Amino acid sequence: MTPLAPLLEGFFLDRLLRQRQASPHTVASYRDTFRLLLTFANGRVGKAPSDLLLEDLDAELIAAFLDHLEADRHNSARTRNQRLAAIRSLFKYVAFQEPAHSALIQRVLAIPTKRCDHKLVSFLTEPEIEALLQAPDRTTWIGRRDHMLMLLAIQTGLRVAELAGLRTHQIVLGPGAHIRCQGKGRKERITPLGTKVASLLRGWLREQGASSSAPVFPSRRGGQLSRDAIERLVAKHAASAQVTCPSLREKRVTPHVLRHTTAVRILRATHDVAAVALVLGHHSIDTTRIYIDADLSIKERAIARTAPPHVGSRRYRPPEPLLAFLASL
Repeated sequence: MTPLAPLLEGFFLDRLLRQRQASPHTVASYRDTFRLLLTFANGRVGKAPSDLLLEDLDAELIAAFLDHLEADRHNSARTRNQRLAAIRSLFKYVAFQEPAHSALIQRVLAIPTKRCDHKLVSFLTEPEIEALLQAPDRTTWIGRRDHMLMLLAIQTGLRVAELAGLRTHQIVLGPGAHIRCQGKGRKERITPLGTKVASLLRGWLREQGASSSAPVFPSRRGGQLSRDAIERLVAKHAASAQVTCPSLREKRVTPHVLRHTTAVRILRATHDVAAVALVLGHHSIDTTRIYIDADLSIKERAIARTAPPHVGSRRYRPPEPLLAFLASL
């Protein structure tokens, strides 16, 4: 009988925070996974989360939990796989702490990930970008904030968490204007700013007059915007922009779509996948290759440069009626 609580606490405090020095985003993702799992196990086994045993989290219960995510919570296969990755990480840690339960652990680790569809990424065209940036009412403080946030997102490709956590001291507006931020995997990167964007950002920060530790894009009360708040404001302005740009009605515009838009614009301008990876902060260039499939113009240029096959054109002539009759016998 092995209590689960000490193992789970050790996993977070020792493995994630001390040994791996996991980012706050990783810790939050794992935390949410186990909150869902423990709640599900409570209803399934009838024990409070603090009273659960390691033996209660067998492969059958984990598989039922994954099915519950898709069937009841309507999570995608990709989300289901992310939850499974967190559970696997816990059981790999438990394998060192409780080797006597190796059979149970191996059965859980053997649960396969689910294959999922790889859809083409969505991005905005230049007319759609213009319509979106014109949507906020810049006579108001909220409108100027939203316009600056979306403009910065489209030019730099910052992730929504990076936009939310951006502080004034991370922006350098002198010669070689740039933004310094820490992204996925605790990787710090520098993203240059264009002259026009740097000028507008300078005006926005001057209007704020905030301290160096203040958010660049604060809420009405001066605090940090949440990810959900940024997603809502982008969706709101995208809905308004549909009036002048009907093609936006066919797209679900999110902060990540703005990031995709940055990638496609850079790829069109440079034809260099490595340049896109540098700006977006991708660890592997293979992650960036999805944008090659997304942009039809790249394929059109490639095909246009190839010589057409030498196939002569011949005019169709119907067969002679008598010979056609004989051929049909």
